[in-house]
Amino acid sequence: MKINLKKEFFGDREFELLTHGDMKVTAFKYSTGIEAVKVQNKRGYFILLPFKGQQIWRAEFDNQPLVMKTSFEEPFPTLEYLKTYGAFLVHCGICGMGVASSPEDTHPQHGEIPNVEYQKAYIIADEDENGKYISVCGEYDYNVSFVKHYVFNPQCKLYENETVLHVDSELTNMRSTPMEYMYLCHINFHPVDGGELVYSAKYDKEHIKVFKIIGDNVPEEQAKKLADFMDKVQENPALHHKVGAQGECYDPEICFAINYDGDENGMAYTMQKLPDGRAFYVSHDTKTMPVGVRWISRGPDEDSMGMVLPATAEHLGYTKAKKAGMVKTIDGKGKITFSVVAGLIEKDCADKVESKINEITK
Repeated sequence: MKINLKKEFFGDREFELLTHGDMKVTAFKYSTGIEAVKVQNKRGYFILLPFKGQQIWRAEFDNQPLVMKTSFEEPFPTLEYLKTYGAFLVHCGICGMGVASSPEDTHPQHGEIPNVEYQKAYIIADEDENGKYISVCGEYDYNVSFVKHYVFNPQCKLYENETVLHVDSELTNMRSTPMEYMYLCHINFHPVDGGELVYSAKYDKEHIKVFKIIGDNVPEEQAKKLADFMDKVQENPALHHKVGAQGECYDPEICFAINYDGDENGMAYTMQKLPDGRAFYVSHDTKTMPVGVRWISRGPDEDSMGMVLPATAEHLGYTKAKKAGMVKTIDGKGKITFSVVAGLIEKDCADKVESKINEITK
C-alpha cells in the first residue's frame, strides 16, 4: 500500500492515517506549522517531518528516548541549520557539507538539504522476508541549469517487531555529466552517564583524529579546559569511551574523524552501551560513507552523543574536502545509496555486536 501525502491532510489534531498489522501511522501538525507523521509499533515510535528535510525529529523504543537534549521542543519553519536544531537524524549535503571553514565556501552549514522543502512525500506499508514494515519516503528535486541537477530520495523503514530504523537514501544525478557530491547522516543520540562507546575501529591516534577547533566565543578559562582535554584524548583516544567519566569536557563540543573497519560487507558498527546492557546502535556502509565523524556536545542546554555521523568526507566544508581529495563524484545519470541502521538494541544483541566488533578489529 502506498499513500501519497499532501499538506492538506495535516491539521492541529492528530489523526490516524493507516494501520498495518500491529503498526499504525498518525499525522499531525506542530504549533509552528510543520507537518509530522508518527509511525508506531508495539515497542515504540519515530516522528518524521515528511516535507521538512525528511528529518527524523524524535524516536523512542522500549520507553527509552533516543534523541539528544535540545532547546527545541518543536521544529521551526526556517532553512537556517541552528535555528531549528533538535532532530534525531538529519540528512546533510549535497553541494557542500559541514562548516564553511574556508573563505571560498559558499554553502550553508551542512549544505542545502537539512531543512529543505520536499516536493513529494509518501508512506509505504508492506511486508518482506523480515516481516511487516512501514516506510516514510520523500523526493527532493534540486535543479540549477548548467550547474547541477539531482534527486534525493530518503526512506525510513520500521519493522513491526524492531527497535531500529533502516534509513536508505538514494542520490541520482539527473544530468548527463559527472556530478560532485558530499553527504553526512547527522545522528544525535542522548548521552547516558555510565555508558561506554564500542565501535569497529582501532582505538589509537592513527585511526582517531581530534579536531582541536575552539570558537572565539568560548571564554578563556573554558577554552583552556577544553583544549587540555582534547590533547589528552588525542594522545589516548580510549579516554573518551566512558560516558560521563570524571574530567570529561565537551562544552561546547569536540569533533573527531574515525577511520572505521568494516565487516565482509563493508558495514561498520558503533554502540553506546548503556548501564543496563542495552545499547544505542548504528551500522553504516563504509563503501559509500568512508568517514566516521564523531560529535559530542555536553552542556547545560544541549547534550548530545553523535557517536558516529557516517559521511563521505570530514566536516570542515567543501573547500577543505576538495583539497583533501574527499569530494566524491557520481557519473552522469548515475545513482548511489547511503545505508544506515540506527536505534536501540537489547543486551543479547549488543553482546553479539560487540563480539563482531572484536572480530573485525583484532
